[in-house]
Amino acid sequence: MPTVTLMTKVYDNFQLKFVSQFLKSTFKDLKVEIKICEVAPRGRVQIAVSGEDEKVALNYLADKIGLCPVHLQHINKYSQIKGSITSLNKSRNELYIDVGVFSPTIVDAIIPLHSLQSQLTEGRKVALKKIAELFGFCENLPLTVKILDVNKEKSRIEAIFSKMQIIRYRNWTKSLLDRLIILGASLYDVRVALKMAKCNRDVISIEPLGLFEYAIVCKLGTDAAGLIPKIGKNLRSVALTTFNPRKIIAFLGDSLV
Repeated sequence: MPTVTLMTKVYDNFQLKFVSQFLKSTFKDLKVEIKICEVAPRGRVQIAVSGEDEKVALNYLADKIGLCPVHLQHINKYSQIKGSITSLNKSRNELYIDVGVFSPTIVDAIIPLHSLQSQLTEGRKVALKKIAELFGFCENLPLTVKILDVNKEKSRIEAIFSKMQIIRYRNWTKSLLDRLIILGASLYDVRVALKMAKCNRDVISIEPLGLFEYAIVCKLGTDAAGLIPKIGKNLRSVALTTFNPRKIIAFLGDSLV
């Protein structure tokens, strides 16, 4: 019976029930049993998988949700891996990404500032704080990174954003549409909050970033920041951040469009 840890992060105990329901629904047509074992460090969900179709289920989970490598020796150079921002205040020159390494100790992947500048600001010497502001970086924001180097002796992982992640930011910028990013709520909670705030007319769609992380795509002309006080009061214990293409273009120029 394989035991794996999902990249999915739960923000409270109630969300564990949602994860359990999601897994049962996803694999209802397979001969597989999935049991939630515990919550690993940083809220990652550990599950046990058994049954005839366990390999199919594990491959799906690895592709669609992501599995934590858990140990540093399971991180491979040049591999692409899902993770999330862990801290924005730890350093002014490095962005820390939780890539699911927590045994025997937690090891984050590090994206150096010069790599962020190369990938996001066309090499311009922009401070990490400003890049975070422009692109809506926030703790627990899901991202996909490419591993550049693994130093097991120094317990250090160096990474850059994956090509897929850069394409996402490029497409978001080209769309000229604001996005309100919600971290820590289920899709049901997001929809209810939008309905209660009577903001449905301001929204085109809801993009999933994870099981409890979503980007609300605003209609052209709708300011995502203006939705925060309306929606935020209906969502408890969530983090809200925005992605504003106009600010990015105004700061970096229209070469990104």
